[in-house]
Amino acid sequence: MKTNIALAIAAILLGGCAAVAPEKRHSPAEIAAYTQANFVSMIASAEGEREAYADVVGKLRAVADVPVPGTEAAAGALWAMAFLNSSNEQGRRIIGGAVDSVGSASPDQQREILSAAYAQFPDAAFTAVERILPTLNTPREFAIAAYALLKVDAHAARKTWIDNLMRARFADWQTEGRLRALEHVLATDLAAERRARPPLADLLAAPLRAGVPVIYSLQRNDRRYMGMALVRGADGRFRRNADGGYFSLPHLALSLRNLPGTITNGNTPQGVFTIVGAGTATDKWIGPTPYLESKVPFEATVSEFMHAVRVGVESEAWREETYDALLPPTWRNYFPIKEAYLAGLAGRNEMLLHGTVINASYYRGESYYPGTPSAGCLVASETWHPDGRMRSSDQLTLLKAFTAEGLDRGYLVVVELDDQSAAVTLVDVLADVVRAEKMAMGK
Repeated sequence: MKTNIALAIAAILLGGCAAVAPEKRHSPAEIAAYTQANFVSMIASAEGEREAYADVVGKLRAVADVPVPGTEAAAGALWAMAFLNSSNEQGRRIIGGAVDSVGSASPDQQREILSAAYAQFPDAAFTAVERILPTLNTPREFAIAAYALLKVDAHAARKTWIDNLMRARFADWQTEGRLRALEHVLATDLAAERRARPPLADLLAAPLRAGVPVIYSLQRNDRRYMGMALVRGADGRFRRNADGGYFSLPHLALSLRNLPGTITNGNTPQGVFTIVGAGTATDKWIGPTPYLESKVPFEATVSEFMHAVRVGVESEAWREETYDALLPPTWRNYFPIKEAYLAGLAGRNEMLLHGTVINASYYRGESYYPGTPSAGCLVASETWHPDGRMRSSDQLTLLKAFTAEGLDRGYLVVVELDDQSAAVTLVDVLADVVRAEKMAMGK
């Protein structure tokens, strides 16, 4: 059977967050007992890395001498370039023709090609994307193409043109998660909206559900800068280190394509997720360290999301008001925090908190180095010895911090802080954390 190159590279080489099935579930007691010695990854070994690199390069060479590659080969090559962090002239040669041919491509190939136009070649692909946008009749691909155009031209006339096309083409745009998010981008001064973000302390103190732990992943608006994870315990207090300082570690919420969070394989969306335990991924690029399984609304039923604590919730259907009720009053009208809800409405799923065995040297020199981007998950850094043994793992540290009270059910909150061009540090949010603890303790 002929292999779909684009999907093969997406699934095998990036180790993104799709098609992940658990091999094993991990209890809090097991997690507490794990050490670095428990984990080995041959794909992270020197030999495994050489084999994987050769495989990726081979995919690129397969289209090197082809004047006009087919959509399948073009999609695969463009993905491989992104994985290797190499947007070269070969890609610029491919992208225009690939965009022009998306009408005959499968939806997944369309997504790969349009995502490359957005992420790697927005200028080179602009004319072709402008030409094909009126022909796209699927919300996901229409939204990606629109974002690609806006990356080059975000003037009012361009926004109006896209908005008119969207409304004419999609009668249900107001209830379609990706298009509702796109309309907000078209109609809103996003920088002003971010400056008016509600008080962070209110969100850090939000009950969500009393008696369960919460991970807060704090990010910049530009996800190319490293974010930071904090853990709030079941008692409302944030985890401390042995020296008494607040526990925190680097946390990357950047997808390889850096697309908005409602788009498949885009950045991890802002908002509230439920956490429903820990497992091992079959995807070798996620690695052997247990992931925390986080779910957005619709992916999880209301009952699962709320951890079945509300009477009558078992048969309840998702409504936006149900999601909003998890938020403190000051945040309920802040549109960006609804992104997780809209992502779930659009069908996004399997956005996990996991480690990585991808070679970070591909991204040396990038602002998020030594982090490795994913296909939409939250990634804690890990390093490995040349023989595949684990050297260090922020993921294991985060797992232990989250489950320290013997609980593996809780919540994840992802939120962007501001537009600074710098990694998030504890200094940025220390005053808010202290204030949130006092609020949670009723002081």
